[in-house]
Amino acid sequence: MYQAPRGTQDILPEDQPYWEFVRSTAADVCRRYGFERLDIPLFEETSLFVRGVGEGTDIVDKEMYSFEDKGGTELTLRPEFTAGVIRAYIEHGMHTRPQPVKVFSIGPAFRYERPQAGRFRQFHQLNVESIGEQDPLVDAEIISVMWSFLEALGFGGLLLQLNNIGCPACRPAYMQALQDYYRSHVDELCEDCRRRLERNPLRLLDCKATGCQPLIAGAPRSTNHLCADCSQHFARLRAYLDELGRPYELNHRLVRGLDYYTKTVFEVWAEGIGAQNAVCGGGRYDGLTEELGGKPTPGIGVACGLERLVSLLRQQERPVPPPQRPLAYFAYRGDSARLAALRAVEALRSLGAAAEIAFGDRSLKAQMKAANRSGAGWAAILGDDELARGVAVVRSMRDSEQVEVPLGELASWLAARVTQP
Repeated sequence: MYQAPRGTQDILPEDQPYWEFVRSTAADVCRRYGFERLDIPLFEETSLFVRGVGEGTDIVDKEMYSFEDKGGTELTLRPEFTAGVIRAYIEHGMHTRPQPVKVFSIGPAFRYERPQAGRFRQFHQLNVESIGEQDPLVDAEIISVMWSFLEALGFGGLLLQLNNIGCPACRPAYMQALQDYYRSHVDELCEDCRRRLERNPLRLLDCKATGCQPLIAGAPRSTNHLCADCSQHFARLRAYLDELGRPYELNHRLVRGLDYYTKTVFEVWAEGIGAQNAVCGGGRYDGLTEELGGKPTPGIGVACGLERLVSLLRQQERPVPPPQRPLAYFAYRGDSARLAALRAVEALRSLGAAAEIAFGDRSLKAQMKAANRSGAGWAAILGDDELARGVAVVRSMRDSEQVEVPLGELASWLAARVTQP
């Protein structure tokens, strides 16, 4: 028997209210801050991610789903959104628009990771980007968008983890200090960190191996090696966050996993969600547009995994809007009544109301049971006697009260009660 591929899941009808709540809340909050929706392809040229995400990262080296299409082009299912968003920004000349260009995307991404609770090979992200402005006020706004989104979902105890990892002017000196420190402890490093030491030293600070934790605690801190521009940017951002009342902690271990990050990096944590309490993360990528062939353009973005949010909403039994139920269920006795019910249900649907009709040759009793299971507010019942008198019997599914409604007025009568049970 076929099953969903490992690391994927089916989102069943009973799960959809949670997903709809998360997606609609995300779109509402983003638009409130002036962000417009941008949809990009599910796959891009492989080289876009190699250049954008960076060789030596786990994503490029281990996790990308890459293939050659029939035309011989090397393509990759997107493992993240930012590289594709910047490609679209360059391709469509969005630098000519008022800056910053503020966009958000919602959709699936793909990484070949070891599946575990809350982590899938096909997963969904909310991605928010602000491109074209260096002002640290933009950083504060991006953080506030995600903060407001999480609050709107009902999560509390939010805490920002914040760091600044420097820029091309000051980071080389910090990287050298980091490598010098770790080379003096190379025998104490795990196998992955020995590889990172030469290829991606910043990721040494992100290691989860128990034996590496004491080394991380004593490692040089990026904030002690910042140039004047990075220091000023960081100070202004912190002043804005203080003004907004966004609590934060300086976290020198926070580096994020992608090569394109510069200056600001951050995560938002929420209480009561276990050891892995980061629910979103992002940072500034001021050199990425130029790396991908565009003009030098600053930018900052943040991403949030939706699977984790949906799981948390369910675990914490947070209320979400219920699924839409049909306004009316049409039941009938006889072939002539079936045709009349078919015309009536379509007339009601054309007025914008949800409605269902019985199928098959079930008894009226069985049809009424189906009407009850559907959650409909009203049942419209038609038979030969009703047709002869030109009416339908309409029963309230709440209290079983019945009225007769002329067939010509049935759809409008029901539509007028769209907010009533």
